[in-house]
Amino acid sequence: MDSSPGRWRPKALRDGEDPDPRFTLANERTFLAWIRTALGLIAAAVGLEAFAGDVITSSIRTAFACALLICAAILVVVAVARWLSVERAMRTQRPLPLPWASFLLAGLLATAGIGLAVAIAV
Repeated sequence: MDSSPGRWRPKALRDGEDPDPRFTLANERTFLAWIRTALGLIAAAVGLEAFAGDVITSSIRTAFACALLICAAILVVVAVARWLSVERAMRTQRPLPLPWASFLLAGLLATAGIGLAVAIAV
């Protein structure tokens, strides 16, 4: 464990022993993939609001764009929490947590896709 003075680390990163750097870097890459997904949701919201004016009514379009933005914000928070929980598990030699955020994201995107399909069809 690195206990360098003057170097602040969250408690989750102070407990246990440093894992193999390859595992920590893999965890970081996964975190960055979640962040890219959140950026994609933000881009989808902007694109929906900017370019779907003739296809979907304004109130429905704005509601879906806001829902996508809220999902993106939630995803960023979940990504940080997931990164910390995986890092903590690796440091303390415990099993990795279930990827519940994946199920959440899949459900949210399925709901958004179905809702948009209905809004376009109407």
